[in-house]
Amino acid sequence: MITKKNILLLLLIAFTNQSNAQQKTYCNPINIDYGFTPIPNFSEWGKHRATADPVIVNYKGDYYLFSTNQWGYWWSNDMLNWHFISKKFLRPWNKVYDELCAPAVGIVGDTMIVFGSTYSNNFTLWMSTNPKDNEWKPLVDSFEIGGWDPAFFTDDDGKLYMYNGSSNVYPLYGIELNRSTFRPVGTRKEMHFLKPWRYGWQRFGEHMDNTFLDPFMEGAWITKYNKKYYLQYGAPGTEFSGYADGVTVGEQPLGFFNEQSDPLSMKLGGFARGAGHGATFQDNQNKYWHVSTIMLSTKNNFERRIGIWPSGFDKDDVMWSSTAFGDYPHYLPAYREKDNEPRQLNPGFTGWMLLNYKKPVTVSSTFGSYFANNAVDENMKTYWCAASSNKGEWIQTDLGNEATINAVQINYADQDAAYLGKQLDIYHQYILYYSLDGKKWSIIADKSQNNTDVPHEYIELNKPIVARYIKLENIHMASGKFAISGLRVFGMGNGEKPSPVKQFMVLRTEKDKRSAWIRWSPVDNAYAYNIYYGTHPNKLYNCIMVHDVNEYWFKGMDLKKEYYFTIESINENGISSKNKILNVE
Repeated sequence: MITKKNILLLLLIAFTNQSNAQQKTYCNPINIDYGFTPIPNFSEWGKHRATADPVIVNYKGDYYLFSTNQWGYWWSNDMLNWHFISKKFLRPWNKVYDELCAPAVGIVGDTMIVFGSTYSNNFTLWMSTNPKDNEWKPLVDSFEIGGWDPAFFTDDDGKLYMYNGSSNVYPLYGIELNRSTFRPVGTRKEMHFLKPWRYGWQRFGEHMDNTFLDPFMEGAWITKYNKKYYLQYGAPGTEFSGYADGVTVGEQPLGFFNEQSDPLSMKLGGFARGAGHGATFQDNQNKYWHVSTIMLSTKNNFERRIGIWPSGFDKDDVMWSSTAFGDYPHYLPAYREKDNEPRQLNPGFTGWMLLNYKKPVTVSSTFGSYFANNAVDENMKTYWCAASSNKGEWIQTDLGNEATINAVQINYADQDAAYLGKQLDIYHQYILYYSLDGKKWSIIADKSQNNTDVPHEYIELNKPIVARYIKLENIHMASGKFAISGLRVFGMGNGEKPSPVKQFMVLRTEKDKRSAWIRWSPVDNAYAYNIYYGTHPNKLYNCIMVHDVNEYWFKGMDLKKEYYFTIESINENGISSKNKILNVE
């Protein structure tokens, strides 16, 4: 029954629901309905979501995202709203769990082709000219060029190539394919080997110390720019924060290739870590982006997510990706600045700061040792968990002072999840509130009627609000208990920006020039620091975010190159000026 009271309530919700307007930004990890791992023995520590090895291609003006073991793929016209299409690409005779593991996706003329990892010769190569409507047919029913982590590349002259490789022994390989028969032209060629003896970032292990295995190389991808071929690859291990994509440059699609010393994409610190095994694509404004794998590795070594980073080429044709503030809000393609040059080391970054790092948290209940402050510690591996999944469980974060709020990210964790494999009918429902005093509350977003799965929900406010408290109330969980790995509030505080770092030094060891001990004077009003580095003072494209401490043991350098470093301090009110660039031989 429609009453005056109901009409007023609906008007109030419409007025206060800040998430209705078109968003201009996104935040990593990207908010897609990640499937749960389909492999039972990968869930011994708990059922969980997982995907990795992403490919995004721009096909007829839309973006198509494929990744490991999702029983389908996504498409988007804006790189924010991703629509899942359910599709199993394995044929009845392919009796394996891996449904399109590390898929290859290519564009040949007006046709999209898709192929999954395999060492056999009876997997199907698929084709579609209408993937948005899930129209697929076999192109080659027994594609004889198998290989793990495959990738396709169509050159400007129409020639088609395939690359593959996933090993800590063997290199990446490449081969030309006949455009008519899709049979090999000639034999495979060796494309690239890792050199961990030279490039420190290629060493296996969380601390790049080759703890128990030699480094892996995988996930080939080719991008052509200004008549040069950029062969990209993932290394040294998907389980670690240092998971990265390297890049080599050649004059021909099958080599010879010369390495760029430092990774193309690496994200060692922050909430979402790792940026390996991915692909590079262009948006509809001709700007470049790099999509890659974010490590989580809590319930299983291969528990992972996906991130998208601004990318491009500088005036000297050096390829770069920006992961500085890579898990803070960034502008979407339609709103990212149009220049291709990374003038400010973090192109596309909104400048909205994290407002509630390690700030006070109160909750409705707590399950076991999954404590409340795990939700604000900038570590996706840790999380708070309520005692149940019941409607009315809640978590509240106190910013400490009033601040201007532009966006909120809600990162759900998997505690006591029930599923294996992709689920199409699960959803999250919640209400997000704000308050100045912690007593009188207003609604930011009422998602109590939501019917979609949003494990990394991100809400950009229609208009900024001023508040001190943010409260998330559970209505319905997709699976398991109400658990949050990150309730992250972005905007701008009303205090002073942090002071610049006064003293900064990099002690590079003579014994192993791949490594250095970095130290700096602590800044009292900073909660984090960004360390930028590179082999040229105007190309400091890589960044390490460090929280709380004033030292970092860095093992990622090219022992044959001199390096350049600078540092900036960070708090909820902004970013300090950077230090004078330091040269280290």
